[in-house]
Amino acid sequence: MVGGAMWRPRHLTCYSLSQRAREAAQPALGHPRAMLWAAPGAGDWGLSNWVHVLTGLPSPFAREQIAIQEENFVRKEDYETVVKKLEKEEDEHSKTKTLLAKEAEKLQFALGEIEVLSKQLEREKQIFEKALSNVKSKALRESTKKDKLISKCNEIESHIMKQEDLLNDKENEIKELQQFITKQKQTLKTQVSDLKIQKQQESYIAQVLKKKQKKGLK
Repeated sequence: MVGGAMWRPRHLTCYSLSQRAREAAQPALGHPRAMLWAAPGAGDWGLSNWVHVLTGLPSPFAREQIAIQEENFVRKEDYETVVKKLEKEEDEHSKTKTLLAKEAEKLQFALGEIEVLSKQLEREKQIFEKALSNVKSKALRESTKKDKLISKCNEIESHIMKQEDLLNDKENEIKELQQFITKQKQTLKTQVSDLKIQKQQESYIAQVLKKKQKKGLK
């Protein structure tokens, strides 16, 4: 098949040389003299050509025609070889076309699957992006809350440190007071002891004086 039409040879039958000569001479054999002098262009064709025709031998003109036909002749074996080759190519082309059709069907099916998967992936992507946005928003809220808590904790810590400083000051004052009280107690204790001694001394002196007075009265 070439260009959509079956290729055909220019000549399918091979004639022998004598058959070609007889065919070329056939018009003149019926009326040789009339054909010799009355045929159009007979004068130009030449007497020798007509002699060859009448004798059954191929004339120069006939030989020229035979040579032209032989140039255009294609052998049957060559023709059949070409036909078989074309048929084989046709068969291979048909197989290739069938294979391409199957592959095209597979490709179409694969494209359909890809489209379905793409839509599914797009839906999952949207769900993921929405979830991620919610998580980010929640994280931002938690972060803000955390920052507020940290700030509050810092305030409380600062207040506690101030209270600790005040407590330390109070403790120092208390220690100083305790030391002062201890000293006062010691002083009072010493004073009480001194007073006792003094009283004892005064009592002793009074007793001595009293005894002396009694002796003086006697």
